Amino acid sequence: MPKVGRRTVEALLATNAASLRERSLVLVHGQYVPGAPTRFTATVQDEQGRVNLRVHVRDEASVLGVMSAWQDHKREAAPGDVLVVTTGVDDEQLGWDLRGRAVRRRTLTVENAEVVTQRFGATALDVRMYGQNWLLEALIDAEPADAGGWPRIGGLLTLDTALRALAVQRLGLGGTASGSSGAPAQQPTLDTDTLLAWSRTPAGPARFAELPAVERGELKKWLGESAGPAATVLLSLAEVELGHDAMALGVLAAALRDPAADPDTALAIGGLFGQVMPRRAALNAFTDAVEGTLTRWIAQARSSPSTRQEVFAVLDRADALAETSGLTDALAGSRFLPTGFAAQLRRTVAEARRSSVAGEAALAELSGHGLASLHQERVRVAEMAVRTARWLEQAEPSVPTVADGVRCHATDWGWVDRALTLLWAGDPGGDRATGQELLALYEQGRARRRRIDEQFAKRLAAWSAHATAAHPNGALVIENVLDTVVRPLTGVGAPLIVVLDGMSSAVATQFGEEVEREGWREILPRLPEGGRAGRLAAVSMLPSLTRVSRVSLLCGAPAQGGQSVETAGFAAFWKRRRQEAVLFHKGDVAGGAGHALAHELMSALASDAVVGVVLNTIDDALDNGQEGRGTEWKIGDITHLRELLAAARGYGRPVVLVADHGHVLERGSRSEGPVATDAAATSARWRTGVRAAEGEVMLQGPRVLVEGGGALVAPWREDIRYTGRKAGYHGGASLAEMTVPVLALVAAAEQMPKGWEGLPREKSAPGWWQAPQPGSEVAEGFLPVGENIPAPAAQPRSAQVLGGPPAQSTASTAPATSVPQPAVPETAVPQAPDSLGRQVVASEVYAAQKEYVRKVPEAKVVATVVDALVAAGGTMSPAALAAAISATGRVRRNIEGFVATVQRLLNVEGYAVLGFIEGGHAVKLDILLLREQFLPKPKEQA
Repeated sequence: MPKVGRRTVEALLATNAASLRERSLVLVHGQYVPGAPTRFTATVQDEQGRVNLRVHVRDEASVLGVMSAWQDHKREAAPGDVLVVTTGVDDEQLGWDLRGRAVRRRTLTVENAEVVTQRFGATALDVRMYGQNWLLEALIDAEPADAGGWPRIGGLLTLDTALRALAVQRLGLGGTASGSSGAPAQQPTLDTDTLLAWSRTPAGPARFAELPAVERGELKKWLGESAGPAATVLLSLAEVELGHDAMALGVLAAALRDPAADPDTALAIGGLFGQVMPRRAALNAFTDAVEGTLTRWIAQARSSPSTRQEVFAVLDRADALAETSGLTDALAGSRFLPTGFAAQLRRTVAEARRSSVAGEAALAELSGHGLASLHQERVRVAEMAVRTARWLEQAEPSVPTVADGVRCHATDWGWVDRALTLLWAGDPGGDRATGQELLALYEQGRARRRRIDEQFAKRLAAWSAHATAAHPNGALVIENVLDTVVRPLTGVGAPLIVVLDGMSSAVATQFGEEVEREGWREILPRLPEGGRAGRLAAVSMLPSLTRVSRVSLLCGAPAQGGQSVETAGFAAFWKRRRQEAVLFHKGDVAGGAGHALAHELMSALASDAVVGVVLNTIDDALDNGQEGRGTEWKIGDITHLRELLAAARGYGRPVVLVADHGHVLERGSRSEGPVATDAAATSARWRTGVRAAEGEVMLQGPRVLVEGGGALVAPWREDIRYTGRKAGYHGGASLAEMTVPVLALVAAAEQMPKGWEGLPREKSAPGWWQAPQPGSEVAEGFLPVGENIPAPAAQPRSAQVLGGPPAQSTASTAPATSVPQPAVPETAVPQAPDSLGRQVVASEVYAAQKEYVRKVPEAKVVATVVDALVAAGGTMSPAALAAAISATGRVRRNIEGFVATVQRLLNVEGYAVLGFIEGGHAVKLDILLLREQFLPKPKEQA
């Protein structure tokens, strides 16, 4: 006997709506589904409009029961109520008297096809549906319970439409019912992405497993045909209650794509799949679908915490399954397993210790891991390990003079300090084995840096005895920064001087990168032809303390004291140069409610006065232990700095970011008290006295400012301190403390003073910092062990003071290998006859691409762009690229528009050969793809 549910009853009432105005009894041949509602309201449409009917359903198995139900209805029902009786009694047994009161005067037979047609609002059914009783019954049973019901078709209900609606409803994907306006709701896309997401829902797979076997089989068959074989595997797993683990199993099964997979691995993975034994082609399709979905989720997870949580729920479960099955080692090469990422990270650092080339290869594999974008901090540590390895493979540097030492620290060794800081902090993921490898590499780098500091300390002792602001012997001293660096900027606008108390060269490298990304351009005086530009740096006062160095910086002369001395000295310095000036300390910077900066400060910035601001965030963090282990700094970490930069940009001011001294960091000494005890010590990193112990140097001279005059003793080793433990220290004689980085910034090219030039990222960073790209030449400045670093040529005194090598120094008599120079590429890139750029513009593909571009740039200019990017390792800032183009005699003021034109030439068929990255602050060339597109290998060589 057919089953009759509420939806069937509603369909019968709708079909016979015209008769219900005269008769209130409906006899239906069938059995009412147990548990279905027996009283409900149904809406039908007749010739007079929509009518709401109160329906009472009774299921009766005998004539007497049917008669009793009718009598009860007549006695109790209100006018307009309808009684529906489902029964298996034949019409002959019911008699004419009862049948005469019923709709159509007979027992109605349930025709599932008619019911389905009516429930979908269709005009007809696909003929293939008439023979599929399971489908018709399932459609009647699965109709959404909300008022909308099935979506209204208004035409032929096709088999595919019916199956899609049934699958969506049975799987609980939603979107099948009609909206409040009567229009069909948006149908979800039934692809593997949707199904895999469904498998992660709490009840989704269980709903499918509870369906009748015939229905499960048919839905699985249809979804396999429409969504692909991966859907079949997924639903098979759901049938055996493995649906929630389906994605995790797909990650593990990827190992079976390798024909050489170990039989034990295949057996263990097969055991995890249980009764589900898909064919290899279907399994490969399933693993591909899982990895594709994970890749999309990972891309979304960068900005969505909930998606990130879901990604790791899948992958952590995969790791757990691998561990219980003994597959962890076999799956170490997995592109998605967290344990695979950790293993690859560990291997990258180990390979970097062996050689930078091996480290580069391992780093490329690590960067290709699916989780690399979600573990950027861990990848960054690996990058620092490889960079450190590159630096260690260079010739051992020496320090001929104090000027050379400070200059090289700002342009080279400060970047080493930045890398070593991250190595010392270890793996952010907490992997102990990786941490040990990082520590070993750190110790190698630190040992070399210690030797450099020892040489510098010896030069500093000899230099300090005679050096003065008037005769700095080729160095830029901190008391000359205002006159030498800041004063020339006043010709293009009153500058803003931001003193970042305690900023080291390592921290300055981070700020330099970030300000460029935010649209600022670092500048410096142009050096004579052949000179190499690099970040400006000055020598701190002695001791390298705030009350000595900062006061001397702001007064423009050697001095000591506090804020009142600084304020008066700053104003006096600029007054002597007929310029108004005002200085703000940290207590004067913050604004009131609703204002980031104080009204007085904003008024000063709006005036023509030179403005100085002192920010103590870094120094305070060192003193209070807030810097942490990673010690990475961003503009947003410095209180008020971002707001100050924005205000300076708005008022058209050039900006100078300058330190008063650097710092060294606490590197894990176990003692909370002093490491070196001396009763005369009044500071963490210097003491009075006339005798230096191991790791210390005695300093005296005109720039040594201590109470009562005389000499001081300061450690050059970073692990010596005379007071209690803090996050970091300053006052000593190491390069990290004595070097004062100076960053002169402009927001627009017209703000650049005459005789100055830009310092793009490619010139501020040493060559070993940049990763050599496949297909490019070795980055300039990266020299393997045994290669010579050429000694600098003599330059005029103006170049000496601002960062060029001194005209007369010990460098002139030192071996060629002893003078490390800033490793940065020249602005003009020499083009050999067979350079990659010239090969590209001479190719047939390039000639064809020119047909699609209006106003094609000259071939030599495009070739220069390609060769400049190749020489820089594939990535350049727009400013550096513009400088390279200028060397051809063609000035490109709108570099963004020019790059867009070159993109149309090089991006064949839409492939991203050339494009902007980092939000438009860098240009990237895919060198391998460029060769593949324009210079393909002959077929016999492919």
